[in-house]
This record gives sequence, structure tokens and C-alpha cells, in this order.
Amino acid sequence: MTVHPRGVNHLAIATRDIKTQIDFFTDVLGCELKALYWMHGAEGAWHAFLELNPHSYIAFVQHPDNPDTLTWGLTHSGTPTGPVAAGAMQHVAFDLESVEDLLALRDRIRSRGVMVIGPVDHGFCQSLYFGGPEGLALELTTGEAIDDQAWIDPEVVALAGITPRELARYRDPAPYERPDVPVAQPALDRGKPHLNFPDEIYEILATASDEQVRAMLSDTTPPVTPHD
Repeated sequence: MTVHPRGVNHLAIATRDIKTQIDFFTDVLGCELKALYWMHGAEGAWHAFLELNPHSYIAFVQHPDNPDTLTWGLTHSGTPTGPVAAGAMQHVAFDLESVEDLLALRDRIRSRGVMVIGPVDHGFCQSLYFGGPEGLALELTTGEAIDDQAWIDPEVVALAGITPRELARYRDPAPYERPDVPVAQPALDRGKPHLNFPDEIYEILATASDEQVRAMLSDTTPPVTPHD
């Protein structure tokens, strides 16, 4: 059986005002606050989780060094179609079960004084668009599974430089069977995707076992002991 991610557990968004983000997502969208604590491994930073479902959250990170500069078209897109720096979030869409749910949330958002565009019919989904605090571009959507036979445009495939063989591979990624012996950590190759840690951190990661890394970085104690 091929293993691949089954969904988004959480999307972590930087903030300078975590209270305003929490207030917006609880009041305007009805999400429940499930966690708010000192972020593990990040001195001075707070981490908040708001529940979309028990396996999916929108999260916020308030770091004391988060810059307060907002530049449309660079740090933020500002709209669902606007430009933004490569690797940044252009917009985020939250899934709903039905058009009725979509319309119910549309009315809730408007009742809080926030403008909403839509629903817009995209063929495979119906969507609403609105803004969130600190320049967030947000979407609510509902729809069916996307039919790749109808929605992969040959013109765009060609413009993206994708060959027919590559397209076949993208549509049906090769299966991968986990070997009996765990795969060793590869040496750092800065030509491949990597996190922005300094070389000395990568030297530790390259020589430490997975168990040692787990012991060094894990923090499982909640800030509050739940009462029975």
C-alpha cells in the first residue's frame, strides 16, 4: 500500500497579534480554540491551534521577532489571485460539507461585518472569498473530488515544461515500500529542499540517531493538568 499524506493537520501562520486571530477564527468562523502555549523550541513564541476537525487545525505563531511589514504582492497576495513571493501562502481554503453549510457560514461572516464574495462556481467546487486579520486571503469551499481528465489543461502542462512521461508520473506517483532497515539520514545537500538551520545544527542532525533527535526535541507535557 502506498503511503502519502491524508490531509493537512495544521497550517501554521505567523502573527503579531495572536489574540486578534483567535477572536476572528472563533467568532467569525466558529472554530474552537484547542491549544495556546509557549511554542516548543522557540524562545518567546506562542503557539495557538483552532480546530477545523479533530485531525485538522489552523495554527498561529506569535514570535517576538516576527516583522510587522506587510507588502502587497510580496509578503501577502491580498486577493485569491494576486502575486506573492514564491514559497509564501497565496491563500488558504477551508473545506465544507455542503453548499448549505457554505451559505450558513457566509451569513455568519457577514453578520460580523466582514464582506464575503460568492459563492463562485468553479466547476468542481463552490467557493466564498473574504479577508482575515493581518492581510490573510481566505476561502471557504465545498465540492467533489477533482476529475484529472477534465481539469489538467494540456496548454498549461506544456507551458509548465511537463513532458507526457512526467505527466503520467504526476498522475500516478510510483509506489514505495518501506524497507526492513530504516533509511539512513542523507548528508546535507543545499541543492535540495532543506530547513533554514545553520550548518552546526545540520552536523548534529547528520550524526545523531532518530532516537537521539526525538529525545532532544520532544516535549510532551501540557501546560495545564486536565481535571477529571
